Amino acid sequence: MKKNEIDITQDDAQGMIKNCKGSQFFTVEFVKRTDGSTRIMNCRKGVQKGLKGGALSFNPTDHKLVGVYDIPKGGHRFISLDEIKRVSMGGKRYIVKN
Repeated sequence: MKKNEIDITQDDAQGMIKNCKGSQFFTVEFVKRTDGSTRIMNCRKGVQKGLKGGALSFNPTDHKLVGVYDIPKGGHRFISLDEIKRVSMGGKRYIVKN
């Protein structure tokens, strides 16, 4: 473990992302459910840009997903909360330990 890394549990990581204020930027590394690949995303919650106003056909919470805005790609995405590997937030880097 590096000096600036903090070990956390999967539950801690989920709580950090769920409770993150909308204007706070963060980076998350997680495993994509669709193909099992690892994804690193710079994002933030609460962005309204680009929303069409339609309702989702499912409840993201029921599927352990949280909606974020992907800053570099400029679009809304979902993060799989049960496969988080790393979170960088508030100048600190958190590593999820199993």
